[in-house]
Amino acid sequence: MKDIENEEDIKNLVDRFYEKVIDDPEIGFIFTKVVAVSWEAHLPIMYAFWGSILLGSGAYSGNPMQKHIALDKLVQLEDHYFEKWLLLWRATVHENFEGISAEEAISRATNIAALMKYKVVQSRSR
Repeated sequence: MKDIENEEDIKNLVDRFYEKVIDDPEIGFIFTKVVAVSWEAHLPIMYAFWGSILLGSGAYSGNPMQKHIALDKLVQLEDHYFEKWLLLWRATVHENFEGISAEEAISRATNIAALMKYKVVQSRSR
């Protein structure tokens, strides 16, 4: 296996990950029923997000925290949802890549999930 090295690798990672997410009985409903994600719109945003984080592309602009805080008002984002998201992300990375960038993808996702969980819970008290 190779490391995450370019935009095509990011696209592959994100596509494989969301295939798992959509099929997952624990969190899939958030994407398919609660939000009813437009994949044609969402996936390019995720390619840009992870490309910016892992490749330094600078292609992403947005505020994922605000989107998740708004989502929490539709369905409370419980800890186990974040844990499942991370489990699926780690599995997808390990099934497709190995190396420094692959480990960085896991480390960054872990930090993002922790911060997101914290901020979402904080937003409930406002």
